Parts: sequence; C-alpha cells; structure tokens
Amino acid sequence: MGELHLGKDFLTAVRERRSMYALSKASPISDERILQLVTDAVKYTPSAFNSQSTRIVVLLLEQHERLWELTTDILKTIVPSDQFEQTQQRMDGFKNAYGTVLFFEDQSVIEELQRNFALYQDRFPVWSQHTSAMHQFVIWTALESEGLGASLQHYNPLIDKKVKDTWNLSESWQLVAQMPFGTPVASPAEKEFTSLEHRIRVFK
Repeated sequence: MGELHLGKDFLTAVRERRSMYALSKASPISDERILQLVTDAVKYTPSAFNSQSTRIVVLLLEQHERLWELTTDILKTIVPSDQFEQTQQRMDGFKNAYGTVLFFEDQSVIEELQRNFALYQDRFPVWSQHTSAMHQFVIWTALESEGLGASLQHYNPLIDKKVKDTWNLSESWQLVAQMPFGTPVASPAEKEFTSLEHRIRVFK
C-alpha cells in the first residue's frame, strides 16, 4: 500500500484526539486511505510476546449502518420502551457516521500462549486487553490526523453473537470495542485536566 504519511504530526494528533459524537456520513479521505491507516496500525502496533492477537473489521456505509441497526434491535429487548428515546438518539448518532472499526482479540492466540508459557497464563488475557487498547489508540489518533472524528463504544457482549453471525467471523474472535467515525459536524466540549503534578513523578 505504500508508505503511510499522516496529515498531522503525531503529538498534535494526540492532543486533538477527542470523543466526537456529532458525525456526518462523509469522509475527507478515501476508503483506500482509511484501510491504509488501519493496515499500518495493525502491522506496526506492538503486542505482548509479539502475539499479534488483534483482529479488526472495518464497516463502511451500508455495512456500518447494519451494525447500528442490529445493535438498536438488541437494545430494544432490554431497555424499557418508555426510556428508549435517549437510546434511540444515541444509536441514530452512531448510524449517521461514515463507518465503524470493530476491535477483536483472537482468543485462540491467547490460549496458545497460555499453553506455551504456563508461568504467565493468568496474565495473557490482561496483556491482550493492553494490546487491543494500543490498537484502539493508534487507529483513533490516525483517523484524527486525517480529519475524521471518532468515539469508542462498548456494546459487547450484548452484540457479540449477532456480529459474528452477520459477518461470518470466527468464534475465537472476542469483541472488545466499537469505534464509529466520520466527519465531525460539531466541536467537543472543553476538556478538563486534573493536576499533572499528581499524575507524573520524575526521579533523577
């Protein structure tokens, strides 16, 4: 796919990355460019024991809409109808975006590592989540660098089976998060930061 060049330098994209909920069904970059960002992120983001356990599904346009329609249908079965209006608005907001990145961790990889390195078997599921989190951050920041907004959602495990059945995914893939993305149509609220002197310690 060629060498990847982001639209912003890395730290600028890190500073400007926010949870964006007001998104339009448009993208300032091509689908090929989106796939390049995701592909490079999956290839170069580190993983525990170089496990490469992260699996990604990119849903665009109609397939993206399908995800949020099935999520809405599932939520209707558990959220009381007189309280569903707010949930419906949230689902409509996600559906109005351009696409969604689904993040999975392949449990067959984790189980093999547990067999091969029994001393650390209780740690591999934790490290798997670390691996997924790094992929989430890299992809989110890469999308931000190209003018796209995104947020991170967690409707798993409610939607896991339906997602696997709909897109014919391996049973060993465990859904971790969903990232709807699109062109931002509103600015996020000002973010507050707690004192950094309580969060960072330096020793020389």
